[in-house]
Amino acid sequence: MATASADGDGPDVHARDGAARILCFATQGEQHLDAERLRYLLEPLGAESFAFDRARRLRSAVGLFREVRARRPRLIVMEGTGLAGGLTLLALSFASRVPFVLSSGDAVGPYLALRSPLAGLVGAVYERLLCRRCAGYIGWTPYLVGRALTFGAPHAMTAPGWPREQAASGAREAIRARLGIPEDALVVGIVGSLNWRVRVGYSYGAELVRAVRRTQRTDIVACIVGDGPGSERLREMAGPELGARILMPGRVAPSEVADYLAAFDVASLPQSVDGVGSFRYSTKLSEYLASELPIVTGRIPAAYDLDSGYFWRLPGRYPWSPDYEDALVALLESLSPEEIRRRREAIHDASSDPFDRAAQQRRVSEFLSDILADADR
Repeated sequence: MATASADGDGPDVHARDGAARILCFATQGEQHLDAERLRYLLEPLGAESFAFDRARRLRSAVGLFREVRARRPRLIVMEGTGLAGGLTLLALSFASRVPFVLSSGDAVGPYLALRSPLAGLVGAVYERLLCRRCAGYIGWTPYLVGRALTFGAPHAMTAPGWPREQAASGAREAIRARLGIPEDALVVGIVGSLNWRVRVGYSYGAELVRAVRRTQRTDIVACIVGDGPGSERLREMAGPELGARILMPGRVAPSEVADYLAAFDVASLPQSVDGVGSFRYSTKLSEYLASELPIVTGRIPAAYDLDSGYFWRLPGRYPWSPDYEDALVALLESLSPEEIRRRREAIHDASSDPFDRAAQQRRVSEFLSDILADADR
């Protein structure tokens, strides 16, 4: 897709195309995974990207407002729910009457309520206003779609997917050799940002560190791939098991993620069963399934709706709860290569892929074409 820059250093799309048909942007920034998702979904439509800069939100918001006023696109598509982008679209919907479509992977109110009750209240109002003013809503999950329709979105659809990489040939053996993992070890792993939540003493991977340290088996290895403020805490929690049964290789390049996943036998998907986790399909989910990894998670809706025999659903509302940890320990103690093989085969034999690239692009193209047709009437 062509790119219009907020700072004026991108291609001159004005002279080339005049009014854009579809202008799109991601509130997390053009280098974020959200922007990759947007480009992936809108590729068949030839949409033009606006280079929204999250580090310069105000400047980008002003640039977006001016761009839309000057170009008069037929439709704007926003990935994410950042305030700077969302408030700009709300202002444009009144000032220029350019329709916009919102794509989101989170329930805004509950997510912001994690910071404070006041932030949650403001987020709930903001979320409802976006849904009521949008021309359509693309939810990462069907649960978010239902939420948006309840809040007043006139049209909605589900598109859960992201671009997925395939592991290189021989990646499993190469990564295991690099990390010093024995050939017969069973690896339970996770890939993600390790952000420490002080209030509950948790970041991604903490459930694995605690569970592995409680198991008696020497052939179970936890591999936590990623970096962030929680990495040092996890290393402290790992104690003498760090570098032995608990491995933390740090952040890896996006192009290497699939290779590291190939070294896993089972993947951890720790999501809370509440107004945040229950609405989500984590980006890790599509990556795990592409690698045919059985998944350990909580009793979230996705673990029932998408299951073809490859989920383990653990009790407990949160991955840091005692019930969840106890169940994870019991699972690791009883885990066998045969059980893993059976669940991997269930992924391979699944009759449908919710993250199929061509199907999602086709559905999104038809959805946006219908909205454009309505706007032209």
